[in-house]
Amino acid sequence: MRNRRPHRVLTHAVALTTAVLSILALSVLPLSFLGASSAVASPPSGGLFGGGGVSGYGHAATFGSFSGITLASPAVAMAPTPSGNGYWVTAADGGVFAFGNAGFHGSTGGINIYAPVVAMAATPDGQGYWLTALDGGVFAFGDAGFHGSTGAMRLNQPIVGMAATPDGGGYWLVASDGGIFAFGDAQFYGSAANLNIGTSVTGIAPTHDGHGYWMVAATAAVLPYGDAQFLGPSPNDPPFSPTAAIVASPQGSGYWLLQPDDIATGFTNPPPGAGAAIVQTAASQVGPDPDTSRGAFCNPYGPCEEWCALFATWVWNQRGIDIPGYAFTGDIYGWGAARGLDLGPDSVPAAGDAVLFGTGPSSTATSTHVGIVAQVWPDGAIVSVEGDAGPEPNGQFAVIMNGPYLPADSVEYNGDPIYGYVDP
Repeated sequence: MRNRRPHRVLTHAVALTTAVLSILALSVLPLSFLGASSAVASPPSGGLFGGGGVSGYGHAATFGSFSGITLASPAVAMAPTPSGNGYWVTAADGGVFAFGNAGFHGSTGGINIYAPVVAMAATPDGQGYWLTALDGGVFAFGDAGFHGSTGAMRLNQPIVGMAATPDGGGYWLVASDGGIFAFGDAQFYGSAANLNIGTSVTGIAPTHDGHGYWMVAATAAVLPYGDAQFLGPSPNDPPFSPTAAIVASPQGSGYWLLQPDDIATGFTNPPPGAGAAIVQTAASQVGPDPDTSRGAFCNPYGPCEEWCALFATWVWNQRGIDIPGYAFTGDIYGWGAARGLDLGPDSVPAAGDAVLFGTGPSSTATSTHVGIVAQVWPDGAIVSVEGDAGPEPNGQFAVIMNGPYLPADSVEYNGDPIYGYVDP
């Protein structure tokens, strides 16, 4: 129903008080392909988007594949090796997957972290990397050091990406509106904060000499600054697999885009509890709308109309929840309220609940969108699976994974507040 921002928030849009963490060389047993995460055995049955999770442009080659792997949490960030012959991908649970000549230096995938990981950057020699959590905490592995955080800053928009300078003496953070924050020896070369780009920025990558950077938007549109050069994608046509991050090759001759909705995700860490079956069904549907050729808003879940509510009620129906196939999101809230299953916006939802966006259930102007809660983190952050959403053209939306994000920051992250939840 709405153009949702996919996948990416790094820190609150309000003042942060959580202490910065630096954990050196936490060890987890590596998987056979040199990564480590709490992955689960088999992927969901949905079509996903058409890519492999990582796509390369210019002279950036892809290494390995997520085929046959289901992540326990959505992929959120990646970083290249110094030679450009490999890269790391991290999931929200802090699991790290290494491809090509990337080595494994530790992860948080085997421990229970308080807030989801949302960004990653590697040290210049490739012998370490940083993971950054939603609460502003920075986890350092291998030879990575700590240079600061946004813990004492109040931001206009959430931070969505991180990139290190070539000597490791600083880094940039980018906000969802394209605003740039430079720390240490990182220099400012421009931003998209005052541009109307029609979508949200989701990541940043530096040039090989640190005299420029690329930003990427949810649609995979790439914005170059300083000495950065545009290398694609061109043309860039829908359907757009929501793009969460951009990573540059060390030589500056290419870059990779991370597209998590191409990667099967089982949402098992944090565990979904009693809502596991609902979450599994919702996750199985992630991918482009197969019915757009029939007309605007045509979809597999009901008539050709805005269909986020049709999707949510279809998911519940598949798991035995006796709810009508509502087209209006407010009717889902009304159904729950009549049965004492409604929860206020400050409540802690459970996986499998419906999350309702807007200001109230009375009309389409006040109840604007609905999704299925897929994950709930100890800090309160959630990930939702949503139909009729994503960075697609109007009337051609998809089923996407959205988050992790804090419900209190939904206005900044999604464009609308959350007015309630419904327990199935």
